[in-house]
Amino acid sequence: MAKIKHKIIIASGKGGVGKSTVSVNLARALQMKGLRVGILDGDITGPDIPKLLGIEEARLLQGPDGIEPAQADGIKAASMALILTSRETPVVWRGPMKMAAIKQFIQDVNWGDLDFLLIDLPPGTSDEPLSVVQLIPELAGAIIVTTPQEVALLDSRKAVNMVKAMKIPVLGIVENMSGLVCPHCGKSMSIFGAGGGRGMAEEMNVPFLGAIPIDPAVCALGDRGRTFVQSEIPAKGSFGQIVEKLLAVFNII
Repeated sequence: MAKIKHKIIIASGKGGVGKSTVSVNLARALQMKGLRVGILDGDITGPDIPKLLGIEEARLLQGPDGIEPAQADGIKAASMALILTSRETPVVWRGPMKMAAIKQFIQDVNWGDLDFLLIDLPPGTSDEPLSVVQLIPELAGAIIVTTPQEVALLDSRKAVNMVKAMKIPVLGIVENMSGLVCPHCGKSMSIFGAGGGRGMAEEMNVPFLGAIPIDPAVCALGDRGRTFVQSEIPAKGSFGQIVEKLLAVFNII
């Protein structure tokens, strides 16, 4: 991984907060700015990155320099889903086998020269996240994804504390599913509450990158393997501000 400039983990303490959606859209947004990007899908039992990138039919192949990652219009990707025989095949593995798979993705994939490698972690603070953090040298930092409600914030705080305990910089908090604008009256409805991510960031003294509103188009685009940053919906504008803040951390204009 010496050829990769910046390695960032995307984490959450809780499942279902949209961490993989944030990961693929961040990858596409960075790539649209002319940067070289890869995604390592660290969720061995629930790998969703190929679906969201529209490369479910791709496969990882062995090359002369190691395992060759799949390509999604310029984004390199490695995922357990690109090894399984079918989309419905479950990964019924104990911890040591999952750890071995993660280690192989890190050490044996020929990522080449990249500006950013995003590592999409599974929920929680146990085996897989710890293995990734311990195996990848010189992590640039972590982005924590949460939703506004307290049950998600409770677990997200644990993720922040795990990252801090591992001496990894917290690049910022992203609040996903932050309000819904009614298409009929234009009023904003806080379905899961609002402002929880910002409040948590202030409380824990870490940066707040921004909030992404709920938009049915995000789900529809993801199901078709497209990122919402390639479309013209309100969520794109909110996400653009998050990307700009992140690039400023690395002094990239």
